[in-house]
Amino acid sequence: MASERISILDGKRILLGVTGSIACYKSADLASKLVQAGASVNVILTDAAQQFITPLTFQAVTGHVTYTSMWHTDSSGGLPTHIAHVGLSENADMLVIAPATAQHIAKLANGFADDLICLTALNCRCPILVAPAMDGNMYDHPATVENIRKLQERGIIVIEPDEGRFASGLVGRGRLPEVPTLIGHIRHHMGREWGGLRDRHVLVTAGGTREAIDPVRYVTNRSSGKQGYAVAQAALDAGATVTLISTPTGLPVPINATAIIVESAQEMLDAVLEHSNAADALIMAAAVADYRPLNVADQKIKKTDDVLTLDLTRTPDILQTVGQQRKQTGQPYVLVGFAAETQDLLKNAKSKLRRKNVDYIIANDVTRDGAGFQADTNIVTIVGADGNTLSLPQQTKSAVAEVIIQRIAARLQTIPHRQRK
Repeated sequence: MASERISILDGKRILLGVTGSIACYKSADLASKLVQAGASVNVILTDAAQQFITPLTFQAVTGHVTYTSMWHTDSSGGLPTHIAHVGLSENADMLVIAPATAQHIAKLANGFADDLICLTALNCRCPILVAPAMDGNMYDHPATVENIRKLQERGIIVIEPDEGRFASGLVGRGRLPEVPTLIGHIRHHMGREWGGLRDRHVLVTAGGTREAIDPVRYVTNRSSGKQGYAVAQAALDAGATVTLISTPTGLPVPINATAIIVESAQEMLDAVLEHSNAADALIMAAAVADYRPLNVADQKIKKTDDVLTLDLTRTPDILQTVGQQRKQTGQPYVLVGFAAETQDLLKNAKSKLRRKNVDYIIANDVTRDGAGFQADTNIVTIVGADGNTLSLPQQTKSAVAEVIIQRIAARLQTIPHRQRK
């Protein structure tokens, strides 16, 4: 993520307010990562923040002047006006205050205008994200709880702090989340503001299913889950509500996705059927085992013979089941399957498309270098039910995921939003 541009952040102008907390060191890394993702970042430092970190640090990682005074009238930073708090908020896409101390949360909640961050927040018309950071029991104090409630009632987004050890040595809730988590929240709310799938529910499956042999062994495949997780993140970036049905992969769940962890094909089928009727789109990126052991041993199978024979039986075909259900219900509106092939790529993909009543098959030849299981890149062909195909060159799985989500968003534009209860 550090070196890859993120489409939802690329070209966005983000204000980063930094208040006086030891967690300031994370803010410098956050500013750097946002710039690497393609955003333009203007930083505001309070006097207290400068006790922990210098303006030069942020100027070095952002390439922009760091603002430290509400009396700043120098227009050399490229602002549209020489009045700093007006110029900073003008055309800003988001204001992020991280870390936000108890002091600044109290000032924001009560409309204070005695420093540049507070002045800018009062003038902003863009989304505001506040990431609290404080020591001891301050976060749970009734005054802080009340101030956060006030901010949320005004539409300000408050990122829940982590639990852990503080600088004081105490342990509790109030730590500033790590930078990947902060960026996850930022891109999620950017998507909710500008994404093409706002108010849509996207269901994604990911990972390779595990079919038990005995209590300690299972049959599986080489799927890493990376492409499915990238699709879930791309859907979030597009503003969708995302449910991710995944096998255990070890990958971090995208921030603000609802994760449902399953193991077997049957468990995945049950979860998909439970949630697909509420979904606008289902993307079946999981590699579902075609067969499972007919009989599962209650105890660990001991190594007694040179040859062990397993009788296998078919697992349920999840994509076909949903495709058949869709003929009766019309839901989900868009259905996408994947085809990992080793030969006759397009022939097999088109056959799967017809048999399973889907809108798109994402086909890839897993024998090619830079494609398929475990790799961070992929080479795919998108085969559509309308007869069109799109072959993508080798690129990151995140880039592939964005193209898939763009196709889904374009198709959903022709379909009314489902009626909300």
